[in-house]
Amino acid sequence: MKNIKLVALSGSKRTIVKVDGVKIGEGFTVIAGPCSVESEEQTLETARAVKKAGADMFRGGAFKPRTSPYAFQGLGLKALKILEKAKKETGMPIVTEVLDTRDVSWVCEYADILQIGARNMQNFSLLKEAGKSNKTVLLKRGMHSTIEEWLNCAEYILNEGNPNVILCERGIRTFETYTRNTLDLSAIPAVKELTHLPVIVDPSHAVGKVSLIEPMCLAAVAAGADGLIIEVHRNPTEALSDKEQALNPRQFSDIMKKTRALYKYVTELRG
Repeated sequence: MKNIKLVALSGSKRTIVKVDGVKIGEGFTVIAGPCSVESEEQTLETARAVKKAGADMFRGGAFKPRTSPYAFQGLGLKALKILEKAKKETGMPIVTEVLDTRDVSWVCEYADILQIGARNMQNFSLLKEAGKSNKTVLLKRGMHSTIEEWLNCAEYILNEGNPNVILCERGIRTFETYTRNTLDLSAIPAVKELTHLPVIVDPSHAVGKVSLIEPMCLAAVAAGADGLIIEVHRNPTEALSDKEQALNPRQFSDIMKKTRALYKYVTELRG
């Protein structure tokens, strides 16, 4: 593909991104937590639950890019401080989204991984600023983006001197309306043919329905994903955002058992 140099696969060496003892790209990494940080109690309770179920990292939104300006936008700095408490209690590294170049430096004070969401995938100023930081960047695929466009955005980050990038397939927009998006599972092996960077899957945003998340998690494992990022809320009916796709702790625990078992089997099968 044109202009893809730093992200291109060279030989068989793949990047393993290390974050506080967690190795993404080696084994199978699971990131879990609520769409939004809504309160300290809600966040800590959810963090304890996903940790108990075997999650490796905790995700939570401090800033939320919402389609409507009247929807819940997140708690901002207050949420970051709550996430800091969750890390101190559980030991899990924190993943949170950054929306603006002006916020990158101070969000880095709290987050272990900067998430760049689908809507910001081609926000080139934000990509460059994240690339100048010393934080790992989780780059989600844009909903209307090709694989080449996605990888070129990763190139922006690496070109600024930051080698620690995780790619995240989260579904693309098609004419199908039953699911929130269409999860492009073929992108996983395709990207692994093109780049050395680890790639994980977000089934929550891809399908938008709790009933479909488990089969998509298992399918992602079978397709060769390096991990998952899943929305989990202590009580999804109370969630202020994306309640339709949030798992409760019991559902998440069940999925964890199945995905870990399948990963072990698939790894043995591949030799």
